[in-house]
Amino acid sequence: MYLFDLFKSFLPMHNPIGFGAADFILFTLAALLTLFALAWRWIEPHAAGFARRTAWCMLLLGVLPVALRLALLSHHPVPVPDIYDEFSHLLAADTLRHLRLANPAHAMHRFFETFFVLQQPTYSSIYPIGQGLSMALGRMFFGHPWAGVLLSAAAFCSLCYWMLRGWTTPGWALVGGMLAVIEFGPLSLWMNCYWGGAFAAAGGCLVFGALPRLRNASGYRNAVLLGAGLAIDLLTRPYESVFLCLGVVLFFAPALWKRETLPQLARAAAVAALVVMPAIGVTLLQNKQVTGSWTTLPYTLSQYQYGVPMTFTFQANAEPHLELTPQQALDYKMQRAYHGEAAGTLATWLERLEYRVRYYRFFFLPPLYLALAAFVVRLREYRFAWAAATLALFALATNFFPLFEVHYLAPVACLFVLASVAGLEQLGRLSVRGSPAGLEACRLILFLCAAQFLFWYGMHALDGQDFSESVRKYETWDAINHEKSGYRTLIAGALAQAPGEQLVFVRYYPQHIFQNEWVWNEADIDAARVMYARDLGPAEDEKLRQYYPGRTAWLLEPDFRPPRLRPYPSEPPPPPAAASPFEPVVR
Repeated sequence: MYLFDLFKSFLPMHNPIGFGAADFILFTLAALLTLFALAWRWIEPHAAGFARRTAWCMLLLGVLPVALRLALLSHHPVPVPDIYDEFSHLLAADTLRHLRLANPAHAMHRFFETFFVLQQPTYSSIYPIGQGLSMALGRMFFGHPWAGVLLSAAAFCSLCYWMLRGWTTPGWALVGGMLAVIEFGPLSLWMNCYWGGAFAAAGGCLVFGALPRLRNASGYRNAVLLGAGLAIDLLTRPYESVFLCLGVVLFFAPALWKRETLPQLARAAAVAALVVMPAIGVTLLQNKQVTGSWTTLPYTLSQYQYGVPMTFTFQANAEPHLELTPQQALDYKMQRAYHGEAAGTLATWLERLEYRVRYYRFFFLPPLYLALAAFVVRLREYRFAWAAATLALFALATNFFPLFEVHYLAPVACLFVLASVAGLEQLGRLSVRGSPAGLEACRLILFLCAAQFLFWYGMHALDGQDFSESVRKYETWDAINHEKSGYRTLIAGALAQAPGEQLVFVRYYPQHIFQNEWVWNEADIDAARVMYARDLGPAEDEKLRQYYPGRTAWLLEPDFRPPRLRPYPSEPPPPPAAASPFEPVVR
């Protein structure tokens, strides 16, 4: 009997030693906790000494999440983009790779209309260039845009430790860096998609790491880092960067009343402003090249031309006569609270805020909620009260926007880590009758965080085994790719095997779900080996075929089960017979 046979069944009577799922979990926790207790006395002094070596810690925390993710490539290959936001950011990256901020409008642009991409006056992504810039660099130096995503995540985890060094002791800073690896590393959404998060979070680390250093010491280096962080977030999350600047002002509010500190703060502000100026210039230049106006954001022009991403229509709104089941009514309420409305009542705003609270779980592992309770005690200090107020400011500010994703809060992600670490530090000071009970509690919380990560990482490392598939449905908040983009991979593989250049007409069925968009193209559409176009009917499609006479035409039907790719019909289907006025029409 192989040792691996023990894990082939989670049913007691089917397992060689009679273990069930709960038995395996308890046994694993007991084994890990025993090893942790035995090894801690050796780990602690070495970790404490290593934590003071800033450069080595930053290197470790940068390499670790990338190495762990690359180790999973055999079961979880390079992520395939699936959501329209991802394709739009990839278009921005491809545009930057061509050393331009916008692409010329295409003569046949009606065929290439798609979500979150402008076709007039230029063919461009509607998003700022920050996320695209990181992926463009990844593609230029490593041959794939995902490399830029990996490097952004590595920078965030590394800079999270550096940021915490300005707020706490080296040991607790290293703990925070490891928590960042666990929460935002190989299993996180930010490392397994193309629509951003880690790049803006790295900018936030520069901002919040520079603030305490500027308060405690003079010098231009920290002012430059503050400006660099603000510039990164301006190029990535321009709306949220406004509140980031407001948070910076609030941090120095007590010092503004002290006349002796004003010259130092003024010099630091001037240096930071000079560093931010190029980012402002690039933003204005992008506006001009994409929209034709220095002050009109591409995002704003998209709202004017298409009504998205601001306008969403739900079935219950479109068909109010439908009687919804209780579950459908709950689903609709959750959709409305998630997406919200462009303008609504206070009740709608509060409902939206109440629903979005659950998404903050992305920033905390469950054991860390105990640390948050201890963090409340630290609010007596202005710096931690300021951190809590900044988080509240971002929560309220993003709630005014009708859409929500966790990367909207990316600029303050490191403050969530700070809250966890500060809470653990406070808990560690608790003693019971002279015994360091609080410190033991901190160790247990950190052990549980590590155990949760190791368990799910192990499940992904053994993906494809029966026991891994059986527990996958209980997975929470991990976003490593599974089956969502499988059909896209198959279609792309079939087209890659076809010789020559390809032209794919995408035909949607009436019941098509609009989020499942397939029309995406490179920045240089004419030079692309494979281009996707909307099916506008045989007569119109023929115009595009004549425009590209050398391309092989295909018809893709994403709503067919499974999605079907076939040669484009040589002849249009016959028109339906005219219905008799005395017979019902079947629709």
